[in-house]
Parts: sequence; structure tokens; C-alpha cells
Amino acid sequence: MKSPKKTATHSPKLKIVKNDPWLQPFNGAIQGRHDHVLNKLNELTGGRKSLSDFADGHLYFGLHRTARQWVFREWAPNATAIYLIGDFNNWKEDESFRLKPVGESGNWEIKLPRKALKHLDLYKMKVYWDGGCGERIPAWCRRVVQDEHTKIFSAQVWDPAEPYVFRKKNFRPQRNPLLIYECHIGMSQDAEKVGTYNEFRENVLPRIIREGYNCIQIMAIQEHPYYGSFGYHVSSFFSASSRFGTPEELKQLIDEAHSHGIAVIMDLVQSHAVKNEVEGLGNLAGDPCQFFYHGDRREHPAWDSLCFDYGKNEVIHFLLSNCKYWLTEFQFDGFRFDGVTSMLYYSHGLGEAFCGYGDYFNGGQDDNAICYLTLANLLIHEINPRAITIAEEVSGMPGLASSFKDGGYGFDYRMAMNIPDYWIKTIKECRDEDWKPSSILWELTNRRADERNISYAESHDQALVGDKTLIFRLIDADMYWHFRKGDENETARRGIALHKMIRLITASTINGGYLNFMGNEFGHPEWIDFPREGNGWSHKYARRQWNLADNPELCYHYLSDFDRRMLSVIKSVRSFQKLKVQEVWHNDGDQILAYSRGDLLFVFNFSPTHSFTDYGFMMPEGAYEVILNTDAKEFGGNGFSDDSITHLTNYDPLLKKEGKGWLKLYITARSALVLRKKD
Repeated sequence: MKSPKKTATHSPKLKIVKNDPWLQPFNGAIQGRHDHVLNKLNELTGGRKSLSDFADGHLYFGLHRTARQWVFREWAPNATAIYLIGDFNNWKEDESFRLKPVGESGNWEIKLPRKALKHLDLYKMKVYWDGGCGERIPAWCRRVVQDEHTKIFSAQVWDPAEPYVFRKKNFRPQRNPLLIYECHIGMSQDAEKVGTYNEFRENVLPRIIREGYNCIQIMAIQEHPYYGSFGYHVSSFFSASSRFGTPEELKQLIDEAHSHGIAVIMDLVQSHAVKNEVEGLGNLAGDPCQFFYHGDRREHPAWDSLCFDYGKNEVIHFLLSNCKYWLTEFQFDGFRFDGVTSMLYYSHGLGEAFCGYGDYFNGGQDDNAICYLTLANLLIHEINPRAITIAEEVSGMPGLASSFKDGGYGFDYRMAMNIPDYWIKTIKECRDEDWKPSSILWELTNRRADERNISYAESHDQALVGDKTLIFRLIDADMYWHFRKGDENETARRGIALHKMIRLITASTINGGYLNFMGNEFGHPEWIDFPREGNGWSHKYARRQWNLADNPELCYHYLSDFDRRMLSVIKSVRSFQKLKVQEVWHNDGDQILAYSRGDLLFVFNFSPTHSFTDYGFMMPEGAYEVILNTDAKEFGGNGFSDDSITHLTNYDPLLKKEGKGWLKLYITARSALVLRKKD
């Protein structure tokens, strides 16, 4: 994509405004943000090169081996002197390892003979500035390791004799629909320890393949000093976390997933950075604001972290290069951008209700961050037009997942963060007999027509210590005592039934994709609590107990078996997510809901006590077969229905002109059916 050569001028109304009359009063602001991106694009590229060419900082900065020498560069405009120290010089300052400034650019450089450094050498920078000095890990380094005994982090020379070569070329992610398995490498094993890339590839990837997901979203890839941060307090943005293994092992995992048709995206953290100064960017060279905003905007008030200055071109260069690096070096298929709400608003969205459109255009928005996010999406899709970008955003900012040419910010999807909150509220505050199917359907389908969403009943957020997963909200401690087959009590039976229904109605109403967090498909019974002082640094709750799902004597496998079948139904219809959700019927008194998508009919009975015989729906004439029943015995249900029966519509002369008849079904309490119209 070549950048436009002229400064943008105001143009006719953008498409997102045409599509939504409620945005008309804010057309000027939307156009202004659009023009801001065009102007910044010209500024960064000079109108002569592509944005991808601009985002090559990782090829210039950091440590690189050429045919004849090593070259190391760092951006440190406030430094007065920089030395490389490490295993190669006994961690002492040495004039032969002193960097030189590159003109007035603020960049520093050193060139060393090939024999000066070798694979696995540890190193840091010793940086001097007016009034101080300190050891620092380079901002652009690609490998960081922690000493097992001292717990000190150091950069590491990574120059393997046989770099990994990807076998799968030109991989194309599947999006029809996008079915995401959200996961964390470290807590992915049954054992009480930190799991590895290799263990995930060998033990967990086959499960994901079997389940039917077509995309893996991996958390905590970028290096972070504190394991318990879940990977969200990043220190080294270009370094794949060494606690899970080597860069080559991560590449092998991605390549193996691709060979099975599974895309791999990463949780990209660019919304903030850890405060650490030795390991991170907090004070790289005596200027605490080299990468971050000044004054009160420097520190995030809720996350105890630092906020990037998205208006500084060097920071834009750093972050855009970071996007390109992960796409090209590791062949990730895209990103789920973390903390987008925090980036969009000066308030970080804290304490704001976002009740009307005016809340998105009242001057409280960080236009620099909006511009950066739009540039990032333009860059990512320039590098890989098939790449996937997802915004974790809770405020409902219009245009976030609309294309740039239409006036949006360019994300492919936005997380439907209202849905898990709705399920939690419903389970906590409503008696089962008060669940209203009309409200459920409205909540699941209330979205902007021109933006695609990733729907989910629960993600890792709902599994963290202090919160509860859906299954634990439904069953609680009875999971420990009544989840063996034959010993289920009413609480367990209720939880199993509703868990399946909640996931089915959430997954079957998507307009973009569906997400599940690792282990939730089988109702993992415990929260996530990473090793910390408060729990004696235990890994007991920072793991996944796959043995529960594999035990045929327990009820867990019912849920994972159902999840697998549910995904197969959704995948059986091409571009399922594009089919209209057409409501057929709802009756809040009966707690019955029915809707169709193409030739599929979804029927839900949320009543905890009432089953219905010959409940009728007006449907196109023909024969219908049951292809999924949450109440089937194979999924832990009662098996009250005979799903082998073909259901025929009953003739009604009043419906003849419409080509419809009455489809009458037996619908058991607290269950859902999926039927397909036969040819």
C-alpha cells in the first residue's frame, strides 16, 4: 500500500456516518480523525514508501549478525555514554565495547567482530546520562532470560546454528466462522509447573484440533518479569517469553498449528508497559518519558504501569515495528489488541458509563492513540491481507471494527464484552424461572450492523481468582462432590444443562467469531491463581486438569463432547456467521425461544420445570431432522426425546401462500434443539 502524496482534505460523508444517522452530528470529528491518520501516514512515509517499509525498526535496532560482524544499535537520545557488558567482557566496561552516537538522531551504534559474541552469551547495556547511570536490557532485544538462582533478567545472544525454517508457506486463516481457543502456554499442562511451547504442541494442540477450533489465541508471549501478571506487564516487547522455551520452539508450535489448518494469533500488549527500569522501558537512559507520556498521563491509575506516548513518531516506529516483527519473524496470523479502551480515552474508560454517542466525541479521546491503532491495522493488513485483528474494547466506540476507507479504525473484529457480563448478571440476579428469552436474544444480537464481533460466554477474565467461571457459578462446591456419573444432584444437573445452553445460544448467534478459554469447554472446576506470595508460590491453580475431561467416570467429558458437536454443527454451514439470525418465536411466559439461520432452526426452552408437547412454530414446509440436542444422554442429559424421528410440518391453509406449515416439537425443560431442514 503506497501512502497518499497529498495532505488529506475534507471529503463527502464517510460510509460509517451514512450507515448510522445517529453519527451525523459527529461527522466532523470522524472526518478529522480520518484525516489525522492520512496526514500522519504522509509524515511517516514521506508519500514515497509504504508503511511496511517504515516499520522496519527491528531490522535496524537491536543486535544483528552480518556475514562479517555483529552490529548493535539502540535509540537513547538522553544517554551520554553506552557500553555493552556481558559474558564476553566479564561484565566490565570496556572501551572496545563502547557505542558511538549516530549523528544527532539519538541513536547509538557499535560494530564488533564475529568472534566477539557467541550464541547464548548474556549481556546488557551500561547506560550513562547526566546525573546517573544504570544497567539496562536493550529495548529492541529479541531474547531475555532469567537466572534461576539470582532471578536477574539479562538479554541473550540468540544465534542458533540451525534457525527454524517454516514448512507451511502462505497459510490462509479460516474465518467461516472464526472459532478461537484462547490459551496460556505456561498454565496449559496438568502438572503443577510452568508449561512449555513443546509441551503445548505435543499435548494441547491435538486437543484443540479434535475439538474443532480453527484459531489459537496465545496469551503472555511478550516477555514479562512477573509471571502472575498473566503477561500483561510487558518488559521486552520483541522477546518471546523464555520461561516457556526458545524462539525456535515457538515457531515450531505455530508451524505445526498451520499444518493442521489452525491460525495462531497473539495477545498483543501495546496499551501500557511495566514500570521496571532495569528489565523494561521505565527509564532506559535517564528520561522516564522517552517512550511514555509526561505528567499525570505517564502512569496508568489502575494498572500500576506506564502509558505510551502515541503522538511521538519514535514510539509509533517502535510499536509498528513490533507488529511487523511478530507477523514476519514468527508468522503469527494477527493479534488481539489488549486494553484498547484504555488507549482510546484520557480517562482510560475508568468510571465512565458511555451512555450516548456524545461520550465518544466529547474531547476526552486520545486522538494520538486512535491514530496509532488505525495505522497498526493498516500496516498489519498491508503485510498480510488475511491477518486477523481483534480489539478488546468495552466502551462501544463506533467504527472500531469498520474499515479505514469507510471511516473506521480498521479492526476485523471487536470483542463482545457485554455478553459474559450479561451471563454473570443473569445467573447472579435472576431466578431460573425469570430468565427472559427475548432479553437474551436481544443482548446477544445487539450490535452495530457494519462491525463484526467475537462472541463469548466467558474468557480468561471470568476464570481469574476472585471471580468465577460459568460452571462454578452454576454448581459451585457441588462440583467437587457430585460430578461423578450416577451421583449427580439437582444442582449439578442444572449446571450441566445451562452450561450447554448458554454456550450454544452464544455461539449460534455470532456475526463474526466465537471464543472459548482453555478448559472452559469441559467446565474446568477451579479459578486461575498464579504463583504469588499469598499462595506460597504454588502452581496448583495455574494449570489445566485435563485428566478430569479424560476420565469417563466423571461428568466433565459431557461438556467437552457437547462443545465439539456444537462446533461441528456451526462449521457444517459455510459462512454461518453471515446468515441472518431470524427470530421465529419467543414467549417469555413459556420461556421458549426459536430462531433460524439458513436451514438451521434453534429452539430453546429455558423453563426449569415445564416441558411442552406439540409446541408449534411456523416454518417453511418440509422435513426437519434433529442434529443436536443438549438433553441427549451422550451429553449428560435425560434423553427424553427420540431424536431419530424426522419432523414434518403440518399443513395449514392459512399459511399456504407463505409456503409454511406448523412444525410441532416436544421440548423438554431446560434444553435446546438444533434442527436442519432436509432437502
